[in-house]
Amino acid sequence: MLFNSIEFMFFLPIVYLLYWFVTNKKLSLQNILLLVSSYIFYACWDWRFLFLLMFSTFLDYFCGIRIDKEQNQFKRKLWLFLCVGINVGFLGFFKYYNFFIDNFVLLIESFGFQAHISSLQIILPVGISFYTFHGLSYVIDIYKRKISSEKNFVEYSLFVSYFPLLVAGPIERATHLLPQIKKPRFFNREQSVSGLKQILWGFFKKVVIADNCAFFVNQIFDNSAEQNGSTLFLGAVLFAFQIYGDFSGYSDIAIGTSKLFGIDLLKNFNFPYFSRDISEFWRRWHISLSSWFRDYLYIPLGGSRGGTWMKVRNTFIIFIVSGFWHGANWTFIVWGALNAIFMMPAMISGTNRHYLDVVAQGKIFPTMKEILQLFSTFTLTVFAWIFFRAENLNHALNYIKGIFTKSFFSIPEFELKTIGILITFFMVVEWFGREQDYAIDKFFLNKKYLRYTFFYLIIILVFWFGTDKQQFIYFQF
Repeated sequence: MLFNSIEFMFFLPIVYLLYWFVTNKKLSLQNILLLVSSYIFYACWDWRFLFLLMFSTFLDYFCGIRIDKEQNQFKRKLWLFLCVGINVGFLGFFKYYNFFIDNFVLLIESFGFQAHISSLQIILPVGISFYTFHGLSYVIDIYKRKISSEKNFVEYSLFVSYFPLLVAGPIERATHLLPQIKKPRFFNREQSVSGLKQILWGFFKKVVIADNCAFFVNQIFDNSAEQNGSTLFLGAVLFAFQIYGDFSGYSDIAIGTSKLFGIDLLKNFNFPYFSRDISEFWRRWHISLSSWFRDYLYIPLGGSRGGTWMKVRNTFIIFIVSGFWHGANWTFIVWGALNAIFMMPAMISGTNRHYLDVVAQGKIFPTMKEILQLFSTFTLTVFAWIFFRAENLNHALNYIKGIFTKSFFSIPEFELKTIGILITFFMVVEWFGREQDYAIDKFFLNKKYLRYTFFYLIIILVFWFGTDKQQFIYFQF
C-alpha cells in the first residue's frame, strides 16, 4: 500500500476514526487497533512476508527478555549473538545472497576456474532493512543495560511494526517510541493540524517534485550514452532533487500521519541541501540511519577517541557499511566511500562539527561565503548521487565521462521550464522554513487568507501532478 495511493486514502481515515471514536477510552484497544492496522498495511504488499516480520518481532522480544533476566555475562552475550546473527542472517539472505554469489563466481572465474553456482530469484521483503534495525537497536540497548526488556508483547510488536514507519523509516529507538506507546494518548487539535500540514508538504515533495524529476531522470540515465554533457549534468542534479523529494517526502508523510495518532516520530531530514560542508549534510540527511550507525557501529569501533587514523578508519567503515545497507551493488559501496573521502578534510582538520547551527540563521539571505559553501557541498553530493542512481560501476563511470566533454557547454536536450519553476518554488519555501521542523510548520505568511491560498495551491498542484503514481525509491532498501 503506497502512501500516494487510493487505498491509503481510505485506509487512513478509517483507522483514524476507529482510533479516536471507538477505542479512545482504552489504551490497550488503541494499541491493538494500530497493530492490526499495521499488519494489514504490510500484508497489502505481500502477505507471505508478514510471517517473517512476526518471526523477527517474536525473536527480538524473546531474546530481549532472556538478555535482561540473565546475570551470567557469557550467556547474555550468547543470547545477543544469537539474536543479531539470525536477524543479520535473514537480512543477508534476502538482500545480499545474489550479490555475494555473483561476485564469488566472478572471482573464481578470474583464476581460470569454472564455477557452476546459480543465483536465486529472491523477492526482497519490503522494509526488512528498517524493521531489522529497529529490533537490533532494542536488544543491543538491553544488553548494554540502557533499557529494560518490554514484557507486553502487543506494545513491543507495535514498536516494530507501526505502519507509518514500517517500510521506510524513520528508524526508531525503543527509548523514544516505546514510552509513547505505553502512555495514554489524548486528541490534540494542534498536533493533528501540524500532522496534516506535514502530510500535505510530504505529498508535494513526492508527487510534484520527485515524480516530475523522475520523468526526466529515468530518460536521461536510461539513455545516457545518447545524451550531451549538459543534459547528463542536469540529469544528476534532477536526481538529487528526486531522491530528496521522494525520501524526505515519505518521512514527512510518515511523521505527519503518526501525529494524527498522538505519537511523535524522530526527525529524519533537516534541510540537507542547505549544508555548508559534507559533515553538516550527513547530520541533516537520513538522520535516523546516520545516528544508528554512529551509536551502534562508529562509537563501539572507538569513534573519534583513538587519534586521526582511528577517526579515518571508522569513518570509512560506517560510510561503506551505510552504502552497502542501501543495496547489493558496488555502486552503493562506492557512493559510501566517496562520501567518506569528502568528509576527510573536515575530519582530519577537526572542523567536522563546525557547522551546528542553521545557515544564515535569522537572516533572509546567506553571505557570499555561505553561497559558495552551499554550492560546493551540493555539487559534491550530486557527483556522489550519480553512483547511487547508476545501474553499475561501468554505467556510472561512462556517465561521468560523458559530462566532462565539450558538449557540457551545449544546450540540454530536454525542455525543463516547468520542473525548473517547481523546484525553484520548492527551494524558496524550504529556505524560508529552514529553521522549523518542516518547511510549512509555522508559516511565514502572516495573513490568514494568504496562508489558506498557499495551502489550496499546494493541494491543487498535488492533484494536478498526482496522476502518474510512482513507488518510493527507498522501498527497494
